[in-house]
Amino acid sequence: MGNEESVYFSRLLTELTLSFHIIYATIGVGIPLMIMIAQWVGIKKQDEHYILLARRWTRGFVITVAVGVVTGTAIGLQLSLLWPNFMEMAGHVISLPLFMEVFAFFFEAIFLGIYLYTWDRFENQKKHMLLLIPVAAGASFSAIFITMVNAFMNVPRGFDIAHGQLVNINPVLAMFNPAMPSKVAHVLATSYMTCAFVLASIGAYRLLKGSNHVYHKKGLFLTMKLGLVFSITSAVIGDFSGKYLAEYQPEKLAAAEWHFETEKGAPLIMYGVLENKEVKYALKIPYALSILAHGTPRAEVIGLNQFSEDEVPPLYIHYLFDLMVTIGMWMIVVSLVFLIGTWRRWRLVSSKSFRWLIVLGGPLSMIAIEVGWWLTEVGRQPWILRRIMKTTEAATTSGKVDMMLLLFAGLYLLLAIGSLVVLSRMFRNNSVEQELADRTSEKAGDRV
Repeated sequence: MGNEESVYFSRLLTELTLSFHIIYATIGVGIPLMIMIAQWVGIKKQDEHYILLARRWTRGFVITVAVGVVTGTAIGLQLSLLWPNFMEMAGHVISLPLFMEVFAFFFEAIFLGIYLYTWDRFENQKKHMLLLIPVAAGASFSAIFITMVNAFMNVPRGFDIAHGQLVNINPVLAMFNPAMPSKVAHVLATSYMTCAFVLASIGAYRLLKGSNHVYHKKGLFLTMKLGLVFSITSAVIGDFSGKYLAEYQPEKLAAAEWHFETEKGAPLIMYGVLENKEVKYALKIPYALSILAHGTPRAEVIGLNQFSEDEVPPLYIHYLFDLMVTIGMWMIVVSLVFLIGTWRRWRLVSSKSFRWLIVLGGPLSMIAIEVGWWLTEVGRQPWILRRIMKTTEAATTSGKVDMMLLLFAGLYLLLAIGSLVVLSRMFRNNSVEQELADRTSEKAGDRV
């Protein structure tokens, strides 16, 4: 296997691993907050349905955490095996957030275990809910620390270069680089949003399948409300991300927007087809790109004509941007219509067709997460460490990467099938109606 093939298969395996891991990582970040909110609402309203929501979500969450550990370990292994030159050069600069991410995960796992196995052992449910604070905090900080590593790759800081080596290393400055605030905020908000819509899609699906229990209706209303809040938050943070790109990674912004010529009052291009650098069939929003990039309609936006061709990211990232934004806006509309319709008692929001839209919203939100990460990673190309090391320079020269790709693909397939089978059997064998009846019986026995 030649060097070009090694680079190709290294990229392909890394993309496969990250694409698979991001599903479980997103669930791992967002679900703990959903559990905590559901239990808090249940305690505040003295409503057993919300308490049961928290309990059942926790059981499913534990399975996804187990799979996430495996895929997270695979990522750490592949960083060293597939990108040894990158790790040799920059590994000691970003080792601090990598270590802290592991610490945050163990912090989360310890309290998750305590929380899970102390159900019904606290007379005061408020004290039991306090265990969720370190669980949710640990999950979020895991995302924060690993996103800091990604941010560092986009805007390297915290070192000097002497004779091809990194010197005067400041890990804290490397962590708190200019890309960090918008990236971290966007990762957290979109994770919470996605998990809310995934849980809402499950509730809507159960209603469609004939389980008209009020438990599912309450869960659906709660998660759609949270989904709307975090989807709007994600859109606002996306605006800050655009301004960050305009200042620090203008080539990524220009490629994502098919903005070829530097100009003032630049339009925002949505959709369309690119033929020989000519954009056709696109929706152009006047001045919107200038507003997104700099906050004013007449601001100058740098075009791709300012960069050499070997530094321009692949132009297909425009389609990734379009898909991500379209799904985000669509979910805002669906959740807003649902909440207003529920308040005004519209028949539309309880119809089968609208509930199927909610069911579709879960997978769509996860697709938006995936394409968002593809946009981030592909949009940084050809660099693995921007302006310092190219991806081709960082990759291994091993001739066994293609075999690794097959082995890891098989592992991920087994993990996906296994987690789906376990989760489906877990909830199929423990229906909501049966659990509520059992808890009612337990409480009656306690009173006797």
